[in-house]
Amino acid sequence: MTARGDRRLAGAKRVVLKIGSALIVDEQSGAPRQQWLDALADDIARLRKGGAQVVVVSSGAIRLGRARLGLARGPLRLEQQQAAAAIGQIGLAHAWQETLARHGIVVAQLLLTLEDSDQRERYLNARQTMTTLLAEGAVPVINENDTVATAEIRFGDNDRLAARVAEMVSADTLVLFSDIDGLYSADPRRDPGAMFIPEVRRITPEIEAMAGSALSELSNGGMVTKLIAARIAMAAGCRMAIVDGARLNPLAALLDGQARCTWFLPAAKPDAARKRWIGGTLKPGGALVVDDGAARALIAGKSLLPAGVVAVEGTFEAGAAVLVRDRKGRTLARGLVSYGAEDARRIAGRKSTDIEAVLGWRGREELIHRDDLAMA
Repeated sequence: MTARGDRRLAGAKRVVLKIGSALIVDEQSGAPRQQWLDALADDIARLRKGGAQVVVVSSGAIRLGRARLGLARGPLRLEQQQAAAAIGQIGLAHAWQETLARHGIVVAQLLLTLEDSDQRERYLNARQTMTTLLAEGAVPVINENDTVATAEIRFGDNDRLAARVAEMVSADTLVLFSDIDGLYSADPRRDPGAMFIPEVRRITPEIEAMAGSALSELSNGGMVTKLIAARIAMAAGCRMAIVDGARLNPLAALLDGQARCTWFLPAAKPDAARKRWIGGTLKPGGALVVDDGAARALIAGKSLLPAGVVAVEGTFEAGAAVLVRDRKGRTLARGLVSYGAEDARRIAGRKSTDIEAVLGWRGREELIHRDDLAMA
């Protein structure tokens, strides 16, 4: 690995780590691999001391639960997987809580399904929860909600889940721990002449071919899903690394220049990529008309508060994309709104402190948070 790669990880501000079941859980005993887990927790503490916020996407619940239920080896039925996950999630959360507590780090557990990233209101809620936890100094530990997810609402693998999480929280760095140290021109276990690829700036058909299969959201397993994750991450402005996770302290090895990896490098930074997605991709479901003071605040980079809204147009749900216009009808911005149209009309022109009294429940202070707002 080069010193340049060192700087990418050392300079990261928000990092998502993806860890697979084989790294977390011993295949023979079905128990957590405590020495490896403790070493990674030491690495996480080091990253945090360097100024990075860390999110962990951790597999292992089904494997832990399977061992505790005494289920035989071999494929499990869906209901067996869900039962094993229900038991294993407790042990998995406890393992992370215990190891990070050695560094005084608070752990939070979140379980997500594909719907949580596809349905915009749930997307905003999950994003808000994770960013709040990070702001409070906690480490969110995330897994797919296997106890309720069916085939239709599953990510199917934690590579893609990790990439969606990185997109949600506007992470600048995603690290996928694997059983290989990066991308090769062919499978190095079968082809001794396979060339290591240290850096990828665009996923071309030639890069896809190196995974051994065409990329599709229906694909599953191996390098194919890692390249799909890379495509998602890069579109969100997040760089991604594929790292051999088998050794102890795999992050420290990268930071200290003792290991190599493949970096996938986006053309834009996370904030710019997110603004482009909001501003140019999503179809607006309505509009908010704002007064002159709110218009000036938006131009200055502030969030849109209810007090500055003079009219609400259209019918939309919370999380929908809406236009923001001034009194003269000029479009100022486009953003993801925190309230549905009916509630937005009720709080329009009101102070944020009045929201609970008007709606009967306490919602977000902003109609559109500045992170969810793209100026025209």
